[in-house]
Amino acid sequence: MKRLLLTRPFPDATIDAVRPHFDVTISDDGPLSVEAAALALQEYDAIMCTLGDGFTDMAFATPDLRCKMLANFGVGYNHIDVRAAKAAGVTVSNTPGAVTDATADIALTLMLMAARRAGEGERLVRAGQWTGWEPTQLLGMHLTGKRIGIVGMGRIGQAIARRAHFGFDMKVIYYNRSVKDVDFPARQVEELSGVMSQSDVVVVAVPGGGENVHLIDADALAELSDGAIFINIARGDVVDEASLVAALKSGRISAGLDVYENEPTVPSELLGLDNVVLLPHLGTAALEVREAMGQLAVDNLIAWDQGDAPPNAV
Repeated sequence: MKRLLLTRPFPDATIDAVRPHFDVTISDDGPLSVEAAALALQEYDAIMCTLGDGFTDMAFATPDLRCKMLANFGVGYNHIDVRAAKAAGVTVSNTPGAVTDATADIALTLMLMAARRAGEGERLVRAGQWTGWEPTQLLGMHLTGKRIGIVGMGRIGQAIARRAHFGFDMKVIYYNRSVKDVDFPARQVEELSGVMSQSDVVVVAVPGGGENVHLIDADALAELSDGAIFINIARGDVVDEASLVAALKSGRISAGLDVYENEPTVPSELLGLDNVVLLPHLGTAALEVREAMGQLAVDNLIAWDQGDAPPNAV
C-alpha cells in the first residue's frame, strides 16, 4: 500500500473511506509549516492537505521527492504552489462542487448580519445593556430590492446571486472575465470599479492567490458608496486588509468577513470595530458538506492510485 498523510484529523467518514486503499498517517499538529511540508513530500506517496499547509515553491525544491499526489481538501488551493508542484511531478486536485451551496449560504449569512447589525445587537444583549425596543435602535439596511455586485461569477458567485435575486429580489451585476449564461437577470460590468461603485452590497467570490492577491485594494474600496456593505467569502489575500481596516474606520462602509489575509490572525483593529461581522472561516462548516468534500478528495486519490486521471485535477 502507498503511504498517505492526512495533514489534519478529517471527518471520520473520510478516514474510513481512505483506509482500505492506503497506509494512512494522521497528523494532529495543525497546519504544516513549509519545512514540515517539505519533509512530508519526502516521506509519503500522497498527501491529503488543506488550507494553511505550507506547500510553497520552497517545499517542492527539496530533493528526493517521494510524493506524487496532493489531494486538497477544499476548493481553494492558494496554499499550494501548483506550478512548482507540477514541475516536481506532483499532481494536485481539489474538491469543487461540494462547497458551492454552503459557501453561498455563509455569504447570505454575512450579508444579513451586516445589513441588520446582528452582531452589534447580540453583543448588546449579552452585555446586559439592552433596555428594550426603540424606534431608532440599530437601524440597518433593508436588503430587499437592493443591488448586489458579485466579484467572480463562478459556481459560488452564481449561487450567491441566485439566492439574492430569488430570495430578496435583489438586482444583480457582476465583474467576471466572461459573460455568464444564468437563469436570472444579471448584468456584466466590464470594470471592477463599476461593480464597486454601483452596488449596495459587494460580495467577493474569486479564487485566492496569483493575480487576485489584493484585487480589492484601497482604490477599489474607495469606489464603494457611502453605506455600502462589503462581503468576503473568497480568500483573505484577495483583499488588502490594511486598506479595508482604514475604510471601515472611516465609518463609510460596513463589512462581513469569513476569511482573513493571515489566518488565523485577525488584526486587533478589526476586532475593535462594530461595523464589521467576523466569522472564523465557517464557509463549509457543516458535517455533510465536509464529508462530501472528503469523498471528492478520496475519489481523486483512488483514481490516481489506480493510474487514472483524478476527476478534479487542477
